[in-house]
Amino acid sequence: MADAATRLATLAEDLLGSPLPVRLRAWDGSEAGPAGDGPVLVIRDRKALRRMIWKPGELGLARAWVAGEIDVEGDLYEALDRLSGLIWERGEETRGLLSLARDPRMRAAAGALLRLAGPLPPPKPPAEEAKGRGGGRHSRRSDRQAISHHYDVGNDFYALVLGPSMVYSCAYWTDGGTLEEAQRAKLDLVARKLALKEGDRLLDVGCGWGSMAIHAAREYGARVVGITLSREQAAFARKRIAEEGLTDRIEIRVQDYRDVPDGPFDAISSIGMAEHVGAARYREYTDLLYGLLKPGGRLLNHQISRRPEPDEEAYEVDAFIDAYVFPDGELAPMGRTLTTLEDAGFEVRDVEALREHYALTLRRWVANLEGEWDRAVRLTSPGRARIWRLYMAASAVSFERNRIGVNQFLAVRTPAPGTSGLPLRTREWTE
Repeated sequence: MADAATRLATLAEDLLGSPLPVRLRAWDGSEAGPAGDGPVLVIRDRKALRRMIWKPGELGLARAWVAGEIDVEGDLYEALDRLSGLIWERGEETRGLLSLARDPRMRAAAGALLRLAGPLPPPKPPAEEAKGRGGGRHSRRSDRQAISHHYDVGNDFYALVLGPSMVYSCAYWTDGGTLEEAQRAKLDLVARKLALKEGDRLLDVGCGWGSMAIHAAREYGARVVGITLSREQAAFARKRIAEEGLTDRIEIRVQDYRDVPDGPFDAISSIGMAEHVGAARYREYTDLLYGLLKPGGRLLNHQISRRPEPDEEAYEVDAFIDAYVFPDGELAPMGRTLTTLEDAGFEVRDVEALREHYALTLRRWVANLEGEWDRAVRLTSPGRARIWRLYMAASAVSFERNRIGVNQFLAVRTPAPGTSGLPLRTREWTE
C-alpha cells in the first residue's frame, strides 16, 4: 500500500482537479508533492482529516491548525500564497466536491479519504473556538461577547504583539521607519485630518488601549472621551493616562457606541471599529455618529474593506475569522461604506487607501509574535498563539494580493450654508 503522503496527494488531485502547490508530509513521515526548498504542509495527525471531512472548507482546516494537527515548515507567507487558490478562491468548489455530489469518481476518492482518516466522528473543536453568542447578531450582548473574545486575551499578550505603541490598526509607513514611528505617524495623520486643536472635544470610538486618546490630548490639547466594550482595554488605558498625567483631559468608558449620551463633539475618530458593527447595523452606526457631531465637525473613519462580490447577497463571513478571531465581524466594500456615510448626511471629503501599509504592519506583528513565541504561549495557550500567527500572516497576504484593503474616510457634518471648514488643498496634512 502506498504511503500516507502519496495517497493524500493523489486524493487531493482527484478531489481538487489540480496538483498540490506545496510539498506534503504525513504523520507516518512520508512526503509527496513538489520537490525543492519551498514550504512543506505537515499533517501531524490524521485527526486533521476527520475534521476536514466533517467540516469541509476553511473551518475544518482552521480547527486542525489550532489543534496543532497541521503545520507549515518553511515560509508561512509563501505557503499561504500558494494555497490561497484552494483555501479562498475555490472554497465553494471544494465544499461541493467534498459533499459527494453525483460523480462516482469523486465518491470513490472521498471514500478513500474517509478510510485514510480513520473512524468518525471528529475530535471536539479546540477550546479557543468562540462559543454560541446570545442576544441576536450585533445586539449589545452579542457585541460585548464578541469584543471580549478578541480583546480580553490579555494586555501582556497584546503588548508582546503590538509593541510599546499598543496601537492595533495599520501603521503609516515611510521607508526605513520603525513600527513605533509608523504608528505615531498614523495617529498624527488622524489628528491632522480632524484638525484637532486646544480644547476640542474628541470622541474616540473603539479606543483600544488609549493610544489615540493620549496622542490627541498630549500633542493637540484635545479633551477626549474614549469608549470600548473591553474592560481589560479600559483598565490598561486608564493606567497609561494616569502615568501621562492626562486624567483631567481623557475619560475612558466601558460603553456601547449606541449609548453615548453627551454629544455634540467637535470630532470623532473611529479606527478599526466599524468592522465590528455589522452590515445590518451600519446605517444606524453612521446615523448615530452624525448625530453626535456638532455642525462642521469631522469624522475620521478608518476601516478594513473587501473586494465587491459579483453577487453581494452571496457574501459570507470568513469561517476561520468568525470562529477564532473576530466573531460577528463583517467587511464591506469601500463603495458601500462611502454611500452609507453619505446617506447618513455626511459630506465625504477624502478617502485614502492604506492597503500596503497594513501588510507591512502585520508582518511586523508576526515577527514580534514569532520572536517571543514561548512567552506568547505561556501568556495565552498554544492554540491561541497559533490562531494569531495564522490570522495575521494570512491577512498580510490578503492585503498584498488586493483581496482586502483599508481606507481612511474623512467626512464632515457640513452645515446648511455649505461651509465645510476644510482647506482648499485637502491633502495638506500629508506634506
